[in-house]
Parts: sequence; C-alpha cells; structure tokens
Amino acid sequence: MPWMEAVPNFSEGRDPARVEALLSALLSVPEVYLLDQEMDADHNRSVITLAGEPAAVAEAAVRGAGKAAELIDLNLHRGAHPRIGACDVIPFVPLESMSLEDCVHWAQWAGEQIWRRFQIPVYLYEAAARRPERQRLENIRQGQFEGLREAIVCNPDRRPDFGPPEGQPLNLHPTAGATAVGARKFLIAYNVNLDSPDAAVARAIARKIRSSGGGLPALKAMGVQLSSPPRAQVSMNLTDFEQTSLAAAWNAVAQEAGQAGVSALESELVGLVPRQALIEAAVEALHIRAFDHSSLIEHRLATVRQSLPARWEAQLQPFVAALSAATPAPGGGSAAAAAGALAAALGTMLIAYVEKKRLPAPQGWTWPALMDDFARACRELLRSTDLDCDAYLAVVAARKLPRDTGEKSRQRDSAIEQAIRRAAEVPLAVAVLSRGLRGLFRLLSPSIPAGMRSDLITAQALNEACFQGASANVDINMHDLDEHSPGYRRLHLELERLRALDEAG
Repeated sequence: MPWMEAVPNFSEGRDPARVEALLSALLSVPEVYLLDQEMDADHNRSVITLAGEPAAVAEAAVRGAGKAAELIDLNLHRGAHPRIGACDVIPFVPLESMSLEDCVHWAQWAGEQIWRRFQIPVYLYEAAARRPERQRLENIRQGQFEGLREAIVCNPDRRPDFGPPEGQPLNLHPTAGATAVGARKFLIAYNVNLDSPDAAVARAIARKIRSSGGGLPALKAMGVQLSSPPRAQVSMNLTDFEQTSLAAAWNAVAQEAGQAGVSALESELVGLVPRQALIEAAVEALHIRAFDHSSLIEHRLATVRQSLPARWEAQLQPFVAALSAATPAPGGGSAAAAAGALAAALGTMLIAYVEKKRLPAPQGWTWPALMDDFARACRELLRSTDLDCDAYLAVVAARKLPRDTGEKSRQRDSAIEQAIRRAAEVPLAVAVLSRGLRGLFRLLSPSIPAGMRSDLITAQALNEACFQGASANVDINMHDLDEHSPGYRRLHLELERLRALDEAG
C-alpha cells in the first residue's frame, strides 16, 4: 500500500489551543497518522508531520489549510521565520511504494482544492513547480506576506498557480495570505545555536554556507534571532542529506563561527530524520574507514531473525492484546473483519493447492480469477479491522464536541449522526464481503480433496462468524440513528436484503 508524508507548516507557535485545533482538523480524516509535531515560539511556527494513504493525507492537508485560515490572521503575526500564509507551506514526500511524480500529482490536487474551497491562492514549488524559478521556495516567499500582498496586484510574475482566472483582480486571502504546496525528497530541518545574541553573525554565516551563495550543495540556510535566551541561530534545511550530511553542515557553521570570533554551541533537529542520515553523520564525524552496515548489531540481528522460522504467536499477540484490553476499540467489529480475512486467506491457500495439483476449476471460472477474488476480499477485510476502530473513535470524538450554543449543538448533532452512520456502514460492508465469500466457498468446495476438508470447514466457520458479528454491529449502531432518516432506511433495507439472501441460502 502506498504511503505519503505531508509536513504542513503553520504560522502559529505560541497558542497551544490553536495548534490543537489545527491538529484536530488534520486528523479528522480517517487513516491519517500523526508522526511528529513541533511548536516554536521564537519562529512563531508549528511543523506537523503526517503519514498515510496519499488521498487521505492530501485531504487532511487541505482541511488543515482551511482551519488555519479560520484561526490565524497573518496581519497580526510576528515571528523569526519567513512566511506568506497562515498555512505557509505543505510539502508532500514519498514514503513506501510512492514516487516523487506521485507526490506532484497530489500537490497539484491539494493546491487546486485549497483555492476552490477557501479562496487561498496557491503557489507550486520544488518538483511540483510549473515555472523553473518557483522550484526554490525562497523565491516564492520573497517579500513575505506583506511584500507579496502588494506584488501580486501589479506584477504578473507573482501570479499564483491556483487563483482567480485571467481578467479578475488578484489579491491574497485578506488574513490567510497564500500557501506554497510542493513535492520533494525527505528534508532535514537542522539548526545550530551560537554563543552570541547577534543575529547579523548568523545571517553572515548562512550566506556563506548555503548553496545559493556558493557553499554546500543541497543546503538552505538563514540567520535568525532567538529570544529565550537571547541567541543567534543558523537555521538550515538539508534538502539532500546524501550530498550534504548533518556533520558537514555542523562543521561548516562551526568553522565560519570561529572565523567570526564566536562558537557553535549546540544543534537541534526540527521534526523527523531518517536513521541513515544520523548513521552517515556519525561515520563522517568519527572518520570511520570503510564503514559497512553489516557492522551494526541491529543489522546482524535482523538478518538472523529473518532466517528463523515464523512464530505466529508473536505476530498475533499485539492484536489479541488490544482485543483483550478494557477499551471498546478494537472490539467485535474488528474481530469480525479479522475472522473474515482469515477465512479469505484460507480460501486463497486452498486454491493455490488445487491449482498446483492441476485439478479442474469450477465451470465458467479459472483458478487465478477465483484467487484474485479471495485475495481482494482478504485485503478489504484486513483494512476494515482498522476502519471499524476509526469509525468508533470518530463517534467518541463527535460526542465530545461543544454544545454551549444553539449552532454548536446543531453542528455536534450533525457530526454525531454522520459518525454513527459511518460506524454502521463499515460493518455492513464487511457483511457484504462475507456474503460474497460464502458463494466463493460453495464454488470451491467440490474441488477440495478429502485431506483438506478441515481447512475448508474452518474457513467457512470463520466466515460465518464474520457475517454474524458484522450484522450484529450494524444493528447496534443503527439503534442510535433516527429510524425516519434516509441513512437509517438505507442501512435497514440493505441489512434486511442480506439477511434474506442468507436465509435463502
């Protein structure tokens, strides 16, 4: 399954309540996961790292931009970090089974959505840039919010990639400014603090070491002033740590600082960093000759573990422990979906066996087609073990929404109804999948040799548990819906249809 990272940067680093509201908006999308969050008062900026399936992550980033427009007035914002927007920048980064080109697609989609939904102009940068000069984020940020607000009116070169059509007046969003959306490789945000309060020294060092000034490749740098304690900082972005390592960045700052009569005191990482970047920095700093990853004990242990026979107790124990805990999620809905996934997996195994024995497939079918159907059901049912938990947690979150005014109470009621409907739709989809598996097992049954009948019986019993458990979960959640609502009637009719088919065999 492809995974993508998004790292939205918000122009708010001093109000925890606002940052919490931004987080809530980002995580309101199912299957989006928080990896990290940083909040910096001097920069007046928060950096939040998300990961998940691409469509979900892109939607979360769009919602975050909308929430930032509600909460942040850039006319009142002051901080050390350059910015053009309340949601200043959203980079998308490829993780598992993703390419940079895939991220470009989602950057374009998110940029268009931010403009359409919230009327916030969007500039595409890095790999998503449509103009060469916009590959560099600092070119887009030139003049910051205040300068861009004036330039966009009269300078055609500052026209956003997503904004008003030709012929209409060009303006930034009055309070949220603009947003830069891009696609890039993994970036490391790395800062070095100096034993001097003079930001001019840090700015001079930054000019010398950054790639645009003829310094280190793939390095961006600026000098900023920290207030607590008063201290100058060289703030850096390593856009490709394979070209410039953390150790090289530290050494460059330390060398230039020494020539300026000050010292590099300490460094800090903002956000997440790949393990490989730290390993390479350590190897470089320690001058280790001919280093090989096989020297790492963790690498050697992983190699040994891979050669050991599988221990399924260890694999299953986390899920069983979660089911055993005194918490409602995961619960019966997730267990039903898991039972169905096990049934489908056994079906796939049985087909692999009979196909290997060259036994004839059911009339009108081929073994590969049947195997694809079982494998597809297995994937969907496995996914539903998480979807069921997410749906329940969404109901809990909706019930915690404020209701101190009439409007907020109506919004809360609407959110609860939507969440409960989703909590019924997930097990209903599981029941539909289970019903489909029942037919597939009937097709498969005549071809199964006597020595494997127990596997078939086990698979069918698991699938029956899946159907009954999922159906019961639909019933339970429907009790909390208004029986006169369209959502209730649709769910009721679908469940009754399934049960009628079940009784008819």
